[in-house]
Amino acid sequence: RGGGGAPPRLYPLTKMRAKPAVPLGANYRLIDIPVSNCINSNVNKIYCLTQFNSASLNRHLSQAYNSNVGSYNNQGFVEVLAAQQSPTNPEWFQGTADAVRQYLWLFRESKTQEYLILSGDHLYRMDYQDFIARHREVNADITVGAVPMDEERAAAFGLMKIDDTGRIIDFAEKPTGAELKAMQVDTTVLGLDAERAKEMPYIASMGIYVFNREAMEQLLTKNFPTANDFGSEVIPGAKDLGMHVQAHLFDGYWEDIGTIKAFYESNLNLCEAEPNFSFYDQKAPIYTKSRYLPPSKLMDSHISKSVIGDGCYIEKSSVHHSVVGLRTLISPGCKIEFALIMGADYFEQSDEKGPVPIGIGAGTILKKCIIDKNARIGKNVQIINEKNLKEAACEAEGYFIKDYIVTICKDAVIADGTII
Repeated sequence: RGGGGAPPRLYPLTKMRAKPAVPLGANYRLIDIPVSNCINSNVNKIYCLTQFNSASLNRHLSQAYNSNVGSYNNQGFVEVLAAQQSPTNPEWFQGTADAVRQYLWLFRESKTQEYLILSGDHLYRMDYQDFIARHREVNADITVGAVPMDEERAAAFGLMKIDDTGRIIDFAEKPTGAELKAMQVDTTVLGLDAERAKEMPYIASMGIYVFNREAMEQLLTKNFPTANDFGSEVIPGAKDLGMHVQAHLFDGYWEDIGTIKAFYESNLNLCEAEPNFSFYDQKAPIYTKSRYLPPSKLMDSHISKSVIGDGCYIEKSSVHHSVVGLRTLISPGCKIEFALIMGADYFEQSDEKGPVPIGIGAGTILKKCIIDKNARIGKNVQIINEKNLKEAACEAEGYFIKDYIVTICKDAVIADGTII
């Protein structure tokens, strides 16, 4: 399960925390998505591999899940494994395959027959039982999760070519032109109906895999002992060795939210009447930590098309098409549009409030921005990307701009009257 390595596409959200701990959808964190998918699929032995130890991630996982998946007669767990120096390896994780290789000694202890490898920054709801059943049914060494794609999106992904049984015969990383055309496949083989298959003639790797234990051991320790990545090195290599590498189609909403723009857009999409991804699904809920927060309180405010997390207090302000994360305090006279506010980790007591308290100060305007946790936004501040900059790195001042989206860093203090 990826905690992600370089490049830091989600920086500065990942400055102080591992990527899976990044807040999502007002009440959740990224890691809640794959872990909830696992629990709903009866997969209960879960390790989360991250590049560095993250207190917020460890705390979140142990408080959210260990009482659910582990008990006296239920041997489940959710644990974080961070990259660590050892006599055999003095380095950080160099990639997904390297991360798994460094911890193979631990995974061997479980005596399991298959490994399910997932990513920590995808938004989707999937029953992995179908994925694993297909892997067993065709007796594959590796099965790769695949999503159907149209030509427009296909060029941005790693594509796969299959034979008429769904076995993978070729890979191409972000192909263009004639190379892209050559990767077209008949997706009816994987279960799409003829009409959809015509619209979606490509299949892209989701970056999630089922491996047989023997195949994993052999590939990581014998065939490719220095390969760093599954998608670009180990799996194409396995196919070239003649191993059985199978594609399994997932035909539902799936989004890689590993960049600031995709992350921002996916969160704001939750405000739509019919969002691409819904947290409301009784059969397959998304779980998170029980925080026992009071309900949110909205005083003389105008809220439209927005998602409000638990424990917020919004007074005499207007909020439109925004996601307001837990424990957010919005003072009177604010105007908030197309903003992703992550909220706070705690309520400040009145005696500990400094000159700029946590939350959004009175008379402030926020537009098309991300406000990371525990940020202190003063009074009459405007975060509107006034100069219409596409990119800017102003870490000392507490903010970054990527793809025209202003991100205020975690714990940043923005003084009264500031205009960004």
